[in-house]
Amino acid sequence: MEIRDKIMADVKAAMIAKESLKLTALRGLQAAIKNREIDMRPDPITPEEVMNVVKKLVKQRKESIDQFSQAGRQDLVDQESAELKVLEVYLPTQMSREQIEALVTEVIAATGAKTVKDMGPVMKEVIARANGAADNKIVSEVIKAKLA
Repeated sequence: MEIRDKIMADVKAAMIAKESLKLTALRGLQAAIKNREIDMRPDPITPEEVMNVVKKLVKQRKESIDQFSQAGRQDLVDQESAELKVLEVYLPTQMSREQIEALVTEVIAATGAKTVKDMGPVMKEVIARANGAADNKIVSEVIKAKLA
């Protein structure tokens, strides 16, 4: 089942179950996907682009949670956290830090990177090999540590 079909099915299920928070999060996701689809016209939107939209929304939720917790707004932290849980269902299972470190070591050996100046090609290759299962922030930290 394609990710967009799964989202539609989950929207219908949330409507039937009267889960307003889940429904709000899913409708926001649908709207973001539709906006991306409009931006890409005349080309059709690919499943990879849909996944990028989901990742973007997850990242936004995480940043909002940080900002709201610093401001002492626990009510908004709870709401964003609940929406984050709904959206994370559509992401691939994330790699552990140890798996990322192993992948980075492998890519550094393959590319022959020696210094932090070589970080760009290493980062690009790690992201391609991880196929969305690695947090780019952690990847960046690990690459910097290994090439320092």
